[in-house]
Amino acid sequence: MHEVVQSQANLIGLRVRWMRERLQLTQDELAGRLSHYGVHLDYVKIGQIENRRRRVVDWELVGFAKSLGVSVNWLLSGDEEKL
Repeated sequence: MHEVVQSQANLIGLRVRWMRERLQLTQDELAGRLSHYGVHLDYVKIGQIENRRRRVVDWELVGFAKSLGVSVNWLLSGDEEKL
């Protein structure tokens, strides 16, 4: 029998949550930071992204990187050298 693997909607959710918590930001506070970069997501959508249930478009990816002070490469790959 084949095991069914649940697909995830994005690659960055776990790293977004990890960095947000490291910076001691709430999801609402992160939403405020994102809005400075033209990304308008509420805490519900950020939660869906962190739980890998919502896809992320390119401009949102850039906004997350800028808002969290990390590189796009780090969000995508977790490569510590790109942090």
